[in-house]
Amino acid sequence: MNIIVCGAGQVGASIARQLADEHHDVTVIDIEPELIKRLSNSLDVQGIVGHASHPDVLERAGAASADMLIAATYSDEVNMVACQVAHSLFSVPTKIARVRTQCYLMRDRRTLFGPDDLPVDLIISPEHEVAHAIRRRVDTPGAFEVVPFAEDRIYMMGIAIGPDCPIIDTPLQQLTELFPDLNVRVVGMRRGDTTFVPTSEDQLLPGDQVYVVTEKAMRNRVLAAYGHEETEARRIVIIGGGSVGLNLARELEASDASFNVKIIEISEGRAQYIAEALNKCVVLHGDALEQEILREANVAMADTVIAVANDDEVNILSALLAKREGAQRIIVLVNNNVYGPLMPSLGVDVYIDPRATTVSTILRHVRRGRIRGLHSLSGAKAELIEAEALETLDILDTPLRDLKVTAGVRFGAIVRGADVIIPRGDTVIKAGDRVIIFALAEQIKKVEQMFSVQLGYF
Repeated sequence: MNIIVCGAGQVGASIARQLADEHHDVTVIDIEPELIKRLSNSLDVQGIVGHASHPDVLERAGAASADMLIAATYSDEVNMVACQVAHSLFSVPTKIARVRTQCYLMRDRRTLFGPDDLPVDLIISPEHEVAHAIRRRVDTPGAFEVVPFAEDRIYMMGIAIGPDCPIIDTPLQQLTELFPDLNVRVVGMRRGDTTFVPTSEDQLLPGDQVYVVTEKAMRNRVLAAYGHEETEARRIVIIGGGSVGLNLARELEASDASFNVKIIEISEGRAQYIAEALNKCVVLHGDALEQEILREANVAMADTVIAVANDDEVNILSALLAKREGAQRIIVLVNNNVYGPLMPSLGVDVYIDPRATTVSTILRHVRRGRIRGLHSLSGAKAELIEAEALETLDILDTPLRDLKVTAGVRFGAIVRGADVIIPRGDTVIKAGDRVIIFALAEQIKKVEQMFSVQLGYF
């Protein structure tokens, strides 16, 4: 595909990198020459310096032959105008815009976006996506990554294997015998810097990270089997009252569960604004790096402290200080991927990479065919894909053990009507099934080739 990415900041660069790695023809536009130079030197992309919404710049970027435009600059207005110009002058088929300002995204104003108004096919709001991702982790303590599929019926969970895990050194094939009524499948493992699809003889070791697929209703039982029986959080402290912090607080307030939420915000004006925007949350004005404000927020009694300020260093340090004060669990928002590998050794329970959620949303539209859901695993170089099985698939009604599935790919779950099936060797795929697939990054193209002609999955 020919894809134009507007914006070479963190989000735009991450999108461009992923698309370039998949051998799409990518052109990146940004007003900053240094950013364009850096990307052009490190990636197989074309870089253009200029205003992304200007017709002449889009023309130089090849908009006339582009299949997709992804507008991810720091300006919502530039992103929207770029989509309008791409539509009106160049007839670009698919336009995606990053929109951060919440007043554009209010429910009664969504009519702004459509073919007869602002022609944006997909709106990305990283702040909303990150808030949802954090909320899922709040609801599922013990998992460092949680992704729903099939209308929230299937959960993929990332689980860290600790030294006290009761199934250490147990071959995976024996787990079915140990837990015969547990509908779960291990689809991937990460050991050190290596991510792989395990065999039935592989064993879990302390320090491993495993990715499992299960029914939503069984997620707590699965976590307990893997040594995680943390209680659900009710006392929560949020550090940072920006868009992510405010969206998260609103989600918690709207929940049926009873949460006790406090927010620490360093800006007095912003603290006043969010205090007026929220109904139940307590808002404290102060610096989360100061012990006094942490104690005023009573982090020692907090089930979970969530650091989502606009500064990575503030998030990491304030969360670690809160944990030293006695907080049971800390969740940290980290934009700089350099910090990601350091998080477990520092004692961070969960870290959120906002770019991973954004890239996953976009890739769902880049993949061809009946993709219902997709998630790119942060740092693991793998994806989980939810695809619909069409009647033309030539492997229908064939036992999975007899299929020539490429190495690095595993079927995680099948949703058939009201039934959720965790596949085994004798399981067959039928027309209309929703299939959850785990694939290593280097195998995605092979999966695409395997299914595209008959299925149109990708």
